[in-house]
Amino acid sequence: MRPLTVSDAEAVIMGLQQEIQRSEESRYDHRLHGVLLVAQGWTCPQVGHLLGDAPRTVEYWVRRFEEEGLAGLREGERTGRPSRLSAAQFQTVNRILRGKPSDAGMRVNLWDGKTLSAWIEKQYRIQLGVRQCQRLFRQLGFRLRKPRPLIAKANVWLQKKHKKNYRN
Repeated sequence: MRPLTVSDAEAVIMGLQQEIQRSEESRYDHRLHGVLLVAQGWTCPQVGHLLGDAPRTVEYWVRRFEEEGLAGLREGERTGRPSRLSAAQFQTVNRILRGKPSDAGMRVNLWDGKTLSAWIEKQYRIQLGVRQCQRLFRQLGFRLRKPRPLIAKANVWLQKKHKKNYRN
């Protein structure tokens, strides 16, 4: 029987490794496989090479497994980078976002990441990227909703008739 091969193996390997990194559950399974191979007699460098991880990482997995059992292989809390806004500033942003941007001195009608970033820069002299400001919206319970644009000189009756839920 001819051995099976995977076409474009390098790209497939990278894609599979990225998929493993996406999910907390798959990262746990990945660590389980690493510890299983070490338990079966493989060395940490061999396992690291096979799984695409550093040998030192595999050593950490084995050590944590020895000390804590399966719980040692679970995903731990990740604190992340500290917030650049203080708790008081965060509350102020929350309050400001519940009003109109024009009330906060901005020249637009809707809050978006770019507008919030500019307001925080102006108010607190703290630079936050647009994407980070979008995360703030989600963190504060907002979701993206933009009004539908109105087309000038459009026939309102024809637009209603065109909709799928139109009734005479």
